[in-house]
Amino acid sequence: MGLQARCLGTRSTTFESNYRIQIMSTPRILAFAGSARAESFNKKLIAIAADAARAAGAEVTLLDFRELPLPLYDGDLEDAQGIPENAKKLKTLMREHDGFLIAAPEYNSSITPLLKNAIDWASRAESESEPALECYRGKTAGLLSASPGGFGGMRGLVTVRSILGNIGVYLVPDQVSISSAHEAFDESGKLKDARKAKQVAGIAESLVTLTRKLKGS
Repeated sequence: MGLQARCLGTRSTTFESNYRIQIMSTPRILAFAGSARAESFNKKLIAIAADAARAAGAEVTLLDFRELPLPLYDGDLEDAQGIPENAKKLKTLMREHDGFLIAAPEYNSSITPLLKNAIDWASRAESESEPALECYRGKTAGLLSASPGGFGGMRGLVTVRSILGNIGVYLVPDQVSISSAHEAFDESGKLKDARKAKQVAGIAESLVTLTRKLKGS
């Protein structure tokens, strides 16, 4: 009986250890589009990418900025009232996740005001003891874009990549841009082009792989 109990105890310990390792190695990804528009092409794109990240083994939270409105960043507002509650909620979400999956529209060859504003608010510390850029340093990100234009939003991704890289985020080297976005999706919100769909899934899978490696290091 003693030997059997010890054997059972060993198996139980091994199971619990493996379970903890599995939980710890599951990447948590926060996915969002840099647009709040109800029929945003980038919202459709990020939903596709989020599904691919889940299929690759990640735990994915899909964030809609329409449900988390933020005031335009204003230093005087911050000094007078502190960090807005929705900015605190955004920071909490970002801290709780290991990486970001972002579909970023292009406005006038650059980043959207909504996305830049969210990045700026999340970069602000809530107290003197909070580490600088806590929501970004050591995180990962995969980038996508969709636009009715011929470049598919890739010019905006140059700015997004530059900003995130400069604040400590590790970025997947590849990115995917969907041109002629007004014709790219079917009625169910899926991409018509199987090749593009595979490329989008590839970004999600690369992000999960990179994040998992960093979590294990």
